[in-house]
Amino acid sequence: MNQELILRNTVRDNKELFSSPQAIIDTAMEFQQLLMLYESGIKQIVTKFEILEDEFQSKHERNPIETITSRIKEPMSIAEKLQRKGLAFTMDNMVNKLYDIAGIRVTCPFISDVYRVTQMLLKQDDITLIELKDYIKHPKESGYRSLHVIVKVGVYFSDQKREIPVEIQIRTIAMDFWASLEHQLHYKKDYAMPANISKELHSIAEAIARNDERMQNLAKNIPGFKVYDEVEESLS
Repeated sequence: MNQELILRNTVRDNKELFSSPQAIIDTAMEFQQLLMLYESGIKQIVTKFEILEDEFQSKHERNPIETITSRIKEPMSIAEKLQRKGLAFTMDNMVNKLYDIAGIRVTCPFISDVYRVTQMLLKQDDITLIELKDYIKHPKESGYRSLHVIVKVGVYFSDQKREIPVEIQIRTIAMDFWASLEHQLHYKKDYAMPANISKELHSIAEAIARNDERMQNLAKNIPGFKVYDEVEESLS
C-alpha cells in the first residue's frame, strides 16, 4: 500500500480528527506527544540493559549483551497497521492494540545468553510482561529464530503517567545475521518469495542454528569461560 493511499484512507476513516485546521493541529500534537512517550519508554529499557552491561563489567564477568539497537515505527507504518486491523487512528488504539510501535533489539553471543538477559530484565519490578514468544524453541516456518518479549513500562510526564508497550527482540548474533539478510531479500513487501529460495533460506537457518549450538558447546569446554545457564523454564 503506497503512502498516498494510506493517508487518504486514514483521513477518510477518521474524519472527526481532520475536520478542521484546529482538529488537524490537535491530532498532530497528540500524536507527537505519544511518540515522545514511546521514545521515553525505549530510553528506560535501553538504560536497564546498559546498567546490566556495566554490572557485568564491574564484576569482571563476560558480558552477555553484544549490541542494543532501537527504533520507533514510522507514522505511515502505524497508520497502515491500524487500517489492516480495522482500527481507528486513535492514541488509545495505538497504545492498547499495537505493541510494536516501540522496538528494541538485543543481540547476544550465545543462546543461553538470550535467556539469561531476558530473565534479568523480567525480574525487575517496574517491568510488566505482556507476551513472550519463543521462536528459538519454536522457529517460524521460514526458519526465523528469536525471543520476542512485549513488556509495559511506566512513563512519567509532568501531567500524566502512561504504561507504554515496548517490543524487545533478543537473539544471538548468528540469528540476527540470518534475519537481517532475509529481510533484505524481501526488498518489496508484496514480493512473493519463490519456493526454492524459501527452502534454501530455511536450510541456511537450520545450519546457523546447529552452529549456534556448536559454538555454545565449545564455550562450555573452555576452562574458566563464563557460560550462563539456560533458564528459559522460568520465563513464562
